[in-house]
Amino acid sequence: MGSKPDIIRAIVLIFAVGLVVTGFTSIQASEDKRADREAPAVGYVLSANQGLKR
Repeated sequence: MGSKPDIIRAIVLIFAVGLVVTGFTSIQASEDKRADREAPAVGYVLSANQGLKR
């Protein structure tokens, strides 16, 4: 019965490490999305043979 607290501590430690890893990956994902939004928009190029459609 002396080993049960050690098992509980190990499970809690694994859970905490999982939360930390999830937090870092979500921060990285949000930074990637922000970088995509800050990228300049690429305009459309009309060829010389294509007229304006009205």
